[in-house]
Amino acid sequence: MAKTYVEVLSGASSFLEDHGKEGYAIEYLFLARKNWDKTQWLLHMRENILPADERIIQKDLESLMANIPPQYLLGYEYFFEHRFKVTKDTLIPRPETEELVALCLSMNEGKTKKIVDIGTGTGAIAISLKLARPDWDVIALDISKEALCVAEENAENLQASIKFTQSDVLSAISEKQDIIISNPPYISQSEWDLMDESVRTYEPKLALFAENDGLAIYQKIASESRELLQPTGMIFLEIGFQQGRAVQQIFQETFPEKDVRIHQDMSGHDRMVVIR
Repeated sequence: MAKTYVEVLSGASSFLEDHGKEGYAIEYLFLARKNWDKTQWLLHMRENILPADERIIQKDLESLMANIPPQYLLGYEYFFEHRFKVTKDTLIPRPETEELVALCLSMNEGKTKKIVDIGTGTGAIAISLKLARPDWDVIALDISKEALCVAEENAENLQASIKFTQSDVLSAISEKQDIIISNPPYISQSEWDLMDESVRTYEPKLALFAENDGLAIYQKIASESRELLQPTGMIFLEIGFQQGRAVQQIFQETFPEKDVRIHQDMSGHDRMVVIR
């Protein structure tokens, strides 16, 4: 007897949840592959499923069971309402990082500024800032050549004029900047067991982990930005939810004359540090 779309997807979703996986992922993937919005889904859900569509769901189910993130299966993720290509060489842009971009924009009006984004990955931060503030002069840095290739492609697709440079933190920068922004690798090795299996298996380790309980990268950013930040300049950082006080201390010691403040994300976790 023929099954409907909703029956097949509900079954697949339950199967995932029974195995400790995110059940909604299969519906998210399928709707994206069909290019169906919620309205189209409501129109089609009770129809008999096409055999080709059932095969797509089965294949995606196997991939999700192997912990491959849905965004890598699709090859893209949305960030700040723009579509970004993602590959195994880049981290998947996260909603928390959108909050970092929004905070930076809310604290800086449109006048021309020099901005550098450290560890750009897909280019999500740099490109979103440039599209929101076309007058800003944005440089995006990453130590990974492969990540920079993805970021350059995203900038081209989204028509954002940005300079991309391979650099270990700020080593390639010589001019003083108005804003330094970064979502750097901040996970400590001790947090490995707390991480989602899909992140541990598939996302690039270089973009995730830092030495010294995840603080090494902040110490490096602090010491290198001392010479490269304008006297009135600002630094915006994403942090791990347990790192607020430690990161605040690092930057307060480096910039005793500045206000160093921790900001929470929408879930109420410490997630950003702003130096101004």
